[in-house]
Amino acid sequence: MRFPACGLYAITQTDNKSLDTIISEVAAAIKGGAVVVQYRDKNPQNPQLLGKELLKICHQHGVPLIINDDIELAATLGADGVHLGKDDADIAQAKNRLGSAAIIGVSCYNSVERAINMQARGAVYVAFGRFFPSSSKPLASPAHLEILQNAKCLLNIPIVAIGGILPENGLHLLNAGADLLAVIGGIFDNQPEQSARNYQALFRNKCP
Repeated sequence: MRFPACGLYAITQTDNKSLDTIISEVAAAIKGGAVVVQYRDKNPQNPQLLGKELLKICHQHGVPLIINDDIELAATLGADGVHLGKDDADIAQAKNRLGSAAIIGVSCYNSVERAINMQARGAVYVAFGRFFPSSSKPLASPAHLEILQNAKCLLNIPIVAIGGILPENGLHLLNAGADLLAVIGGIFDNQPEQSARNYQALFRNKCP
């Protein structure tokens, strides 16, 4: 499955939620317009079972499922790809395990230089952020709009923005050069389907 060129990138919110709740919320986010889902779970209870159910829902709607950090889990599930941070495995390892067609995304924080390097190594997309205060990444280094502006001039792969993004501030990031907005709490804190629709409205004149 191909990685979308633009749109809403939903990242799971799993803490203190049941498997059924997580699954139903992801389904609602997709119904509201999310075009890609990342399974992120820092305290997994049954990642294979949950991952399998998420993959089923995503593929029913033609949405790729990306696994955060865990190449082996992505391989076991047959997920569409993996997202790697600076302390995770490298792109070559991911491609070797998941195949050349896998979607490999890489966190680049506030470094365009890292993004250029990752693109050269075969990253399918890169992510920058955090752009705004974020409860899921409170200690992450801040990134600024200039990062997106510079990256847009230098990269030819999709650019994801992450970190405290709301419908009220997301358009600034899209106008600066982001192609996708990655969101956790803004979708899953309350009414995921309607929340996703609120973000989706930002892309009406942005996605081809």
